[in-house]
Amino acid sequence: MKYFSVLVLSILALCACKSPAPKQQEALPSNSVFNLTSQWQNQDGDTLQLQDLNGKTLVVVMIYTSCKSACPILVAKMKKIESKISRKDIDKVSLVLVSIDPETDTPEHLKEFAKTNGMDEKQWVFLRSNEEATHELANVLAMKYKKISPIDFSHSNIISVFNPSGVLVSQEEGLEINVDGVANTVAKTVKGS
Repeated sequence: MKYFSVLVLSILALCACKSPAPKQQEALPSNSVFNLTSQWQNQDGDTLQLQDLNGKTLVVVMIYTSCKSACPILVAKMKKIESKISRKDIDKVSLVLVSIDPETDTPEHLKEFAKTNGMDEKQWVFLRSNEEATHELANVLAMKYKKISPIDFSHSNIISVFNPSGVLVSQEEGLEINVDGVANTVAKTVKGS
């Protein structure tokens, strides 16, 4: 029995030596978008928080899929930005389109929109939430929007880049967004991570 106790203690000591220390989770910067705790749904119907995108460079735009004027231009700009990101870096980037019309833009609708627009690879993330969470994120992005009819919104046109810690790195506003400038910012941000 004495040998058995020594053997068990030896095994426990050996296991303790080989076990890696638990990873300490780094505290988020106070100005990180990942500090927002709202719940979102993606185009696959999965529930997540922005924190789940932690560790990737984010390119974020707020749109609504039934828009016939500015949003198609913003979607085209996002696709151009994506095409300029090095394929070796694409796994380190999430291109995030956030709906300002969650009633219409259900996960199923977002998934169909992604497929129709050739945006169904894993770097593309479509999100929707409730009105409160959507307004909260819009405020963080300095993006203004207002429902002006049952099917139409007036809104700012802003593409934002966040570093992997969720800190805002740059913003481009308007419909003449400098795609090359955004892509260069993404490349620098990815390399700095």
